[in-house]
Amino acid sequence: MSLAGPIVVTGAAGFIGRNIVAELNRRGRSDIVLVDHLGTDERWSNLVGLRYDDLIDSADFLAQVKAGTAVKAGTVIHMGACSATTERDASFLLENNYRYTRTLCEWCLARGARFVYASSAATYGDGAQGYCDEDPVTTTLKPLNMYGYSKHLFDLWALQNGLLGQIVGLKFFNVYGPFEDHKGDMRSVVHKSYGRISAGQDVELFKSYHPDYKDGEQQRDFIYVRDVVDVTLHFSARGTPGGLYNCGTGQARSWIDLARALYAAVGKQPQIRLIDMPQQLRGKYQYFTQADTAKLRRAGYTAPFTSLEDGVKDYVATHLAIR
Repeated sequence: MSLAGPIVVTGAAGFIGRNIVAELNRRGRSDIVLVDHLGTDERWSNLVGLRYDDLIDSADFLAQVKAGTAVKAGTVIHMGACSATTERDASFLLENNYRYTRTLCEWCLARGARFVYASSAATYGDGAQGYCDEDPVTTTLKPLNMYGYSKHLFDLWALQNGLLGQIVGLKFFNVYGPFEDHKGDMRSVVHKSYGRISAGQDVELFKSYHPDYKDGEQQRDFIYVRDVVDVTLHFSARGTPGGLYNCGTGQARSWIDLARALYAAVGKQPQIRLIDMPQQLRGKYQYFTQADTAKLRRAGYTAPFTSLEDGVKDYVATHLAIR
């Protein structure tokens, strides 16, 4: 199966977007329009070495979409959003994460373009309803922060309007991997902790404030960005089914597991220090996430996921240790 062109990738200079464009290049595609707001940080450097037709600011692209002058895309991979779970400006998140996505989706549907967008595991809130991506469950979810709610709003809109058969939403779990350097505090713990180890410091993990989890043994579904890219491009192809799907490994691992995998990758003995969780996070913290992948597998995605140990080892060897 192949992707219809031209291909638009929003958030193209960001973490996941950049890796998607690089993989498209590796597969021989350069008929790509990149959309992003480069701002004043270093994300522009993620674009170096990539092959593409054009680069458009995200606000300019939205204006072109509304005016009917945007490129006639065959596939739109929408990764552009504010991904900061700590963002407090609810109006900004509503406009940037929900309304932008809705406008772009309607534009794609009117033109018969394939539309794949980034949702988030943050939509699951505290996990009380589990991590099942079946449609009836989606309406019951209660996100813990405005970021998760902004993603959930679009999922609900698409579901309530009967659009999920025509488009694809991917609920990304804890993604880590190359080219997340610019994300500041939203970088993965792998990236942050590698910096601490390199500086001769201990890896810091949060203490637990939940009786069912010991300190450092809170669990997450960690997924390597290369697997995320593979899932995204699989569902971007013509002929694949629409729907809302979890994008995680289906295997929760603890933060201590992650720290140990990182120390093993750098060839050092673990030195882990437990620290207090910031007060503002304690009531909005997910102690356990694990993707239910049954729906993903039924939809035809059969590739195995990279183990935490193998993913961290590859990340260190191919990116962190040589930058």
